[in-house]
Amino acid sequence: MAMTLRLSKEQTEALRRKAEEEGRSMQEVALTAVDQYVRARPERIRTIVADIMATDAELLDRLSR
Repeated sequence: MAMTLRLSKEQTEALRRKAEEEGRSMQEVALTAVDQYVRARPERIRTIVADIMATDAELLDRLSR
């Protein structure tokens, strides 16, 4: 599926530099970043929920009664 991704000048230059450093295309670098973000998101959410549950355990216990 094709899509248009609008980047700022700074983002474009950072992506171009990273692609050149790695000897890959800008598209390959961007796709890798998207894949990593999508894979890591569920784990980040679990970590955040666990932190909230630990921090607010007493409050959550009282609310569950």
